[in-house]
Amino acid sequence: MLEQLRLWHGGLRVEPGHFTGWSLGARFYPVLYLLTRIGEARDWGTGLPLKSSLLGKMNRLEVHHIFPKSQLYKSNYKRPEVNALANFCFLTKETNLAISDRLTEDYFPEIEASHPGALTSQWIPLDADLWKMRNYREFLEARKSLLAVETNRRMEDLLHGDILWLGGPAPIAPVAAQDLGGITSTAEEEELEALNGWVESEGLPRGVIDYELVDVSTGAHRSIFDLAWPNGIQENLSQPVTVLLNESGETLVLASAHGFRCFTTSDDFKRYVRTEILSIDIAA
Repeated sequence: MLEQLRLWHGGLRVEPGHFTGWSLGARFYPVLYLLTRIGEARDWGTGLPLKSSLLGKMNRLEVHHIFPKSQLYKSNYKRPEVNALANFCFLTKETNLAISDRLTEDYFPEIEASHPGALTSQWIPLDADLWKMRNYREFLEARKSLLAVETNRRMEDLLHGDILWLGGPAPIAPVAAQDLGGITSTAEEEELEALNGWVESEGLPRGVIDYELVDVSTGAHRSIFDLAWPNGIQENLSQPVTVLLNESGETLVLASAHGFRCFTTSDDFKRYVRTEILSIDIAA
């Protein structure tokens, strides 16, 4: 299998470009989470390692925007940049809330003083100039390089040092085009977050906001779906589902062609969940 993968991709080596995606639906989002859990990543509030076996009650992690969303929007960065994969890290809920929307250049020095090495444990470049808002794009590029190095190091460990399989370099992941689909307003984002919360309150798994649809044969970006369950709300038992608010007909056709059942309003989606997933007769 390794030989076939190496021949197919030209190598298994990861490049910085593989971390170019955005949103929780980015293809390398699971890789970032995996690196956090298996490596030496530490929480920025407590300094504790983020391995699940060591956190106890704080085992559940939250996605943290390293450069805060509100500050980035004030600086006129667009949504794909604000939610860039390289701007994500994982922290405990308490730490995430404590940092809130503080500027990176303000809270990074405090973390380094309280927990030396905690920043680098989460692949943060230590050049303080890169912590400034005006250098946000340069920060992303630097962090993508650090993430790629760490991923390849972990791959070498898994391959017991046999770097032949890494080959190199693998094709750089294409930069996702942002011309079809996606959340376009704060109101939409709030509605989708509320819908996700409702689904969770019903004992069902949360969907992926800003899910990236990728062509499995070419790896090319196709679209961004507002909220999606790519494996079904009942994983592998129900069909893929997506909620698309104020989207074009082209996006709806594309989603349907890829096997997604589409809903254009929250009410229609909730009705589907109650009647077909929870088997609740809403007329009763």
